[in-house]
Formats: sequence, structure tokens, C-alpha cells
Amino acid sequence: MSEFIIKNGHVFDPTQGIKGDKKDIAIKDGKIVDKVSGSAKTIDAKGKTVMAGAVEIHAHVAGPKVNVGRIYRPEDKLFTYMPKKGSQRMAGGFSIPTTFKTGYEYAKMGYTTAMEAAMPPLFSRHVHEEIRDTPIIDEGAYPVFGNNWFVLDYLKNDEIENTAAYIAWLLRATKGYAVKSVNPGGTEAWAWGLNCLSIHDPVPYFDITPAEITKGLMKANEFLGLPHSLHIHPNNLGNPGNYETTLDTLRLTEGMKAKNKFGREQVLHLTHTQFHSYGGTNWGDFESKAKEIMDFVNKAKNVTIDTGNVTLDETTTMTADGPFEHHLTELNHLKWANVDVELETAAGVVPYIYSPNISVCAIQWAIGLELGLMAKDPMRCYITTDHPNAGPFTRYPRVIKWLMSAKAREAQINAFKHKDKVVNQTSIAGIDRELSLYEIAQMTRAGPAKSLGLSSMIGGLKPGMDADVVVYNFNPDKPVAKPDDIEAAFQRAACVFKSGVQVVADGEIVSNGNKRTIWVDAKTKENPQVMRDIQEKFLKFYSMTQANYESIGHHFIPNPYAIEVDARS
Repeated sequence: MSEFIIKNGHVFDPTQGIKGDKKDIAIKDGKIVDKVSGSAKTIDAKGKTVMAGAVEIHAHVAGPKVNVGRIYRPEDKLFTYMPKKGSQRMAGGFSIPTTFKTGYEYAKMGYTTAMEAAMPPLFSRHVHEEIRDTPIIDEGAYPVFGNNWFVLDYLKNDEIENTAAYIAWLLRATKGYAVKSVNPGGTEAWAWGLNCLSIHDPVPYFDITPAEITKGLMKANEFLGLPHSLHIHPNNLGNPGNYETTLDTLRLTEGMKAKNKFGREQVLHLTHTQFHSYGGTNWGDFESKAKEIMDFVNKAKNVTIDTGNVTLDETTTMTADGPFEHHLTELNHLKWANVDVELETAAGVVPYIYSPNISVCAIQWAIGLELGLMAKDPMRCYITTDHPNAGPFTRYPRVIKWLMSAKAREAQINAFKHKDKVVNQTSIAGIDRELSLYEIAQMTRAGPAKSLGLSSMIGGLKPGMDADVVVYNFNPDKPVAKPDDIEAAFQRAACVFKSGVQVVADGEIVSNGNKRTIWVDAKTKENPQVMRDIQEKFLKFYSMTQANYESIGHHFIPNPYAIEVDARS
């Protein structure tokens, strides 16, 4: 049946300014519509919350480093279950779930779109194969550019048009969605056993700095007019005192304006900001600098962020920031995997335990929540855990509980072994703000969709938008009996529609839906120099031919949805 009507629910939709009004949502042929026929199937949402499908702006859910984590952490596979209904496959994994479980768990929480945050271009086939394997949710992937030899060579001479032409070629070749930069220059330095801890440290052998890389990538991104801004993991992640490096990175945006046709207003997205908001000079005087970061972000209208909340779990860290992962394994002495990806990037994987009995972990927990609670514009601040780095995405309902309930935060603070240190070295205990359901909808739906340049399609419930609709067992008219009720409601949605197909009923998967892969078809005027450079470097340095590199093709991609960008106009 292609027609549905969800009746009597409390609707929260920032795209229309609806803040809990009782309103019917009509669905026909995969879209939100004004009305349906009398034969439409009725879903009774009385006493329940209705939102658009949630949008994941940053997670590590597909690709080689995710698979390395699965292979070398068999202990993570203890969390395995058999399907309760015939539409599901067997699924497993906690911090690094299998592709099947990834799709199932996102859908059960009401997520209908997720973006893979760091795709190594050389391994883009692997990424798309795993995306193809993941049921239900629409997905896209961000190729990494911040340590790419072509980019470093062009930007050291401030060749913005050449950089843009190369980015456009790579986005098409890898079927990527956005420009990602991880520890710009620092990961390339790691190939020589070095790092770039400030934005002014020189990159070995390239005569360029992270500041020049970041500024150049922002310019190239706006030259192309891409749907999403530059998506950056700044230098000096995870070290005491790194908030100064973060502020230096953010200041690079001053005076810059977005140039695109997708409604995006920002030139920079700062990801997993919790990991970049640290004060102190060592782990003994480690403290929160969330206020300093948010003071800047709240004023900078051309910046968006996501939080990177610590969830106090055992998890698996994985990032293209190779030197950080080596640093982490020296701290916790757990197993470590590392790989260098030819001319493009690198990656590391290390298990980690965020223990509530360790003061540093407790302070990290507080910092992530402070960022969300201090955000004056929830449309520019999004909930993430940098899955799985600060915790698995399946903990989003718990993060939402902490953000919506001061009582829940107080209970967690009181449970910390080093409570006094957490209170003294963060601001969390003095924040009584509790986010509303409308603000949660901004931070998980409308905001990230707008930042991605997809607000005409997803993130809202306007007629004409995709029929991604979620019903939660949460009655906003009634006081919350206990904070855990918030977590329970967001953990298992009562009903989820993905593109007009009901995929969840009563918290269980009932259909694998009809997913899409979202990518950018970026075009620029012909650039013979860049094409000659590509051919030359493939002949000299790459382990595969250019023809093989470019042959991903649509046969690897389920139901492709191409966002067209034409910088030639």
C-alpha cells in the first residue's frame, strides 16, 4: 500500500516551525503530501511524538578501517543476535556492528540517512560494497583530501582552480559526497614518523602548512559550490590544551561566505568537537574548554559542528589520523593497527575503554554535553559520538536523555568516582538547561540535513519531501516519569517510514526498504593540466591503473542519487 496517514501525533518539524502541534502526516508514493485518499492506511499516533527521519552527519560505518576493526576485535562480536522476523539477517557487533546490524539499529532509532565520514579514495570500492550491504538507510561517503599529494602540490602554490578540478574528478571517480580533511598535513607527516600539532607546522617535503591546506580546501569547496562545507577533523586531536589549535582553525573561516545553490550557509563543519575542546597542560590538569569553543561557534554563523559525545562504553577507536592512534596505543597499551594509503591518506585502529572511574573519561563525557547545552543555535550543532570513537551510535538515545534531563546528568555525575574533579574542571554541574523535543529535532534532523545541502529532500515533513517519518512512544503532554523513559522511547521507535515504506513497526524491522547511495556529480571546465598530473602520478606512484581506479561505476551502487553540481556556470 503506497498511501498512509499518521493521525493525531504531536509533530515536531523545524522546517515548518511546528513545535508539538497535533497534526496529521500524509504519505503517498514515497513523498509527504497534503492529503491522501480514503483508502489510505491509518497509523494512530495519539499521545506520541512524530518527527522526520533522523540524519547522521558523521560516523564510521563502512570501509577498510571499519572492517579491520571487525576482524581484529572478535570480542566485539559477542553482541550477536538472530533475527526475530524473516526480513532480517543475522547481525552482530557492539562498537563495530556488521553492515546488517548497522542498518537495522539506525532504523530502529528512527534514522533514515547516514554519512560515512572518511572514505580513502583508493578503497572507495570497498566502501560502496559495504554501503550496498547495509539495509534500509540512505548513505553517502566523504573522500579524504587533507593529506592528498595532488592537493598539497596544488595548494602550496595557491592553485585553487586546479584543486577544485581535482576534487571534482575524485568525487566523480569515487562517487563521494563531500570534501573531508583529517589532521591536515599531519597524516602525511606521519608517513615520516612526524605530525603537525599546530596549524602552522610545516608538512615534510611539501612546503605547506595545515592552515594553508584548510584555507585552500575551503576556497576550492566554495569555488565548486558543493552541497556540504569542508568537513574537518582539525590538528592536535585528543591532547590537553588543543582548544587553542581548534580556535586557530576556526579563525580561518573569518570573512568567508558560502557559495552554493543548496541552502547551505556555512564554509566549515567542525567534527567531533568534544575531542578538540581540551584545556590544561597534561592529563593531571586536563579541563573543559567547551565554553571557549562555543563562544566562537555561537558567533560564527558560517560554522557548523557535531558533538562527538563520550558514552562511557568500551569501544573501538578508528580514524585517518594515524599519528593520534599511535599516540593512543602508547597511552593504553592495547592492540594497534595502522595502514598507509599510497598518495592519499592513512588510518589507525585501537580499542579503548571510557571508564566512569577514570577522571579524564568523565571530563570528556561532560565536555560533549556542554557543547550541546551551550549551543545557541541547535540548527548548527548536531548530536554524534564520532561512532565508534567516543562510543557506538546506538547510544544516541542515551545522549539525548542526558541533554533533555538535568536529573539524568546529575545522577551520572554523582556516580563518577572522581566527581569533585569533574565538577571543578568542567561547567556541567552548573548547567540546568534541558533541551526540548523541538531542539532535538533541530540537532538530529533539520540541522544536519541543511548542513548537507539536502534540506529539500530530508530532515523535515513538508509536502514534497521524502516520506522519512518516525513515530516515538513519547507523549510530550505528560511529565517525564523518569529520565530512562526518554532513552527507551528513542531507542526503539514505534513506527518508521523510509521513502514511504514502513520499515519499523513496534520497534522491530519489518522491511529492508529501498535504500539509496547519495553522491555528488561535480563538474568543472576542462582542465588539461590536472588530467596530465593525474595520469603522470598514476603511472609513477599508484599500485593500480587510472582506468581501474575510475571504474567503480553504478553497478557497485544501489539506487544511486546524484546531486548535480556544475561550477562551469
